[in-house]
Amino acid sequence: MKKIIFTLPFLFLSLAANAADMTTKKYQKNINNLTPNQKYITQKNGTEPAFRNEYWNNHSDGIYVDVASGAPLFSSKDKYDSGTGWPSFTRPIAQSSVVEKTDSTLGMKRVEVRSKDADSHLGHIFDDGPADKGGMRYCINSAALKFIPKESLQKEGYGELLKEFVSGAKH
Repeated sequence: MKKIIFTLPFLFLSLAANAADMTTKKYQKNINNLTPNQKYITQKNGTEPAFRNEYWNNHSDGIYVDVASGAPLFSSKDKYDSGTGWPSFTRPIAQSSVVEKTDSTLGMKRVEVRSKDADSHLGHIFDDGPADKGGMRYCINSAALKFIPKESLQKEGYGELLKEFVSGAKH
């Protein structure tokens, strides 16, 4: 009985590792086609320079999807200028599209945000966002995202998210 109890936690750890490997393998072709910077950010938990990234100053209507899986992650409706030099959002399109993990690297305790589908490192979450929008700031690396303009949502297969941009619509 002791042997079974002792090996049970290792079995669960092994199953969790296999599930993460299967997720990565599912999107491996997409990951292989990423730029070296996108691979570094999403697969090696990198961070791009502030104010020197593609979307920090993008003010167009549309959605931001995971570069590895194409899963919708954030809407321009929830994007704001945090002054940090990275794209900042008050929330994801669907909380179920992201996973939050404790990150103790760099000698500080933070909350990392990863995409659920491809397990891509996206950035970090902080509690210094706009109070009237829930107080959260999703500080996201541009290299982890692909922007789909509102005008291209239908053509790119995200037509169900067009309602997001109808006046007064909430998600």
